[in-house]
Amino acid sequence: EGPREEIVYVPCIYRNTGRKKPDFLATVDVNPKSLHYCQVIHRLPMPNLGDELHHSGWNTCSSCFGDATKKRNRLILPSLISSRIYVVDVGTNPRAPRLFKVVNPEDVFWKCNLGYPHTSHCLGSGEIMISALGDPAGNGKGGFILLDGETFEIKGNWEKGDKVPPMGYDFWYQPRHNVLISTEWGIPKCLGYGFDPNDLKKGCYGRRLNVWDWTTHAYVQAIDVGEDAAPLEIRFLHNPDAAEGFVGCTISSAIHRFYKTERGDWAAEKVIQVPSKKVEGWLLPEMPGFITDILISLDDRFLYFSNWLHGDIRQYDISNTRQPKLVGQVFVGGSITKGGPVMVCGDEELQSQPEPFFIKGKRVPGGPQMIQLSLDGKRLYVTTSLYSAWDRQFYPDLPRDGSVMLQLDVDTEQGGLTVNGSFLVDFGKEPDGPCLAHEIRYPGGDCTSDIWV
Repeated sequence: EGPREEIVYVPCIYRNTGRKKPDFLATVDVNPKSLHYCQVIHRLPMPNLGDELHHSGWNTCSSCFGDATKKRNRLILPSLISSRIYVVDVGTNPRAPRLFKVVNPEDVFWKCNLGYPHTSHCLGSGEIMISALGDPAGNGKGGFILLDGETFEIKGNWEKGDKVPPMGYDFWYQPRHNVLISTEWGIPKCLGYGFDPNDLKKGCYGRRLNVWDWTTHAYVQAIDVGEDAAPLEIRFLHNPDAAEGFVGCTISSAIHRFYKTERGDWAAEKVIQVPSKKVEGWLLPEMPGFITDILISLDDRFLYFSNWLHGDIRQYDISNTRQPKLVGQVFVGGSITKGGPVMVCGDEELQSQPEPFFIKGKRVPGGPQMIQLSLDGKRLYVTTSLYSAWDRQFYPDLPRDGSVMLQLDVDTEQGGLTVNGSFLVDFGKEPDGPCLAHEIRYPGGDCTSDIWV
């Protein structure tokens, strides 16, 4: 019931594009009544090169509800490669953010023995917590950086005890069930330069959901979702009473439902499997869908996810969480379009290869990746960059031509997705050259930033 989004914040990356420019935070006008609709209206460049801005979070979110002194006026931007953490002032002028503070990587390394920070969530205590992929040397290690919510100084590690998971990535917490669950992408020094199929079967990619005791901060359980599954984005249902949610596994291209058992521990079951396609002219003889981002609508009715390699976005009705039902699907690019280098020889789902995707006369490079849903559930925003080293490898034209942001119209009654043909933000036309646009955030909070307690 909140107001319609008018602007969004999008981190834009120049690393691995061949352009010696710093990453920047773009402010994009998404108000159809505005003269600047679908335009970047402000750019905040970072003071360093090669950061690889990735995911962002807020200094304050719904878990701080009831504290009138808290304002959602700072955006936290961890850098996946440099391990810097930027704090951006979005409160003074939301349409023209400015840099507020820089947390240096040495502080992350020395105070937490962590590196490669990824997901940022605010806590009910007012503190900010950021997950990490590994240690400073690029080995895998699951852990969390804790920032003071006022000074943004590093306070140390959130986790306690000697036991930690072998890898980290995303996380979500649910205090009513005394739990935090984190995921595992892979070992930073393996995946950092690109995807090497030889790394499969070597333990370089994650396979576990890691369960933590919210009160004691102890690592208490691992849930195995399969070798080289690479579970990435994890989402509890928004209802804070719900003891279940979904996680998207990238390489295995499966969605698992995780849930609390009658014994009080946690388990997972596979509820969606995207079949791989038998192909010629590609890296491997079978191409997985490569589920890279998932989200749940605020009313907990629909699950959305993107298949970055196949090129489709899907909408599932999750009224029955154990049996999601596909109700919407649209192709917006991908690696299997007609006329490309890849020939599909065997396909369990499609009768023919999808047509190349054009919008406003532009052929869209890459595939659908990060997604964000409007509060009313009617508009799904999409960007096409995953991570610069993998973009360059899987979609060589993406760093050259730049990524895009699209908008899909959602049927919230029956289900269904259609591309809004009048909406295109073309990051190939940036003043400093084409760049790679990643995650999407609304100033007032959104489907993937708010945790209700």
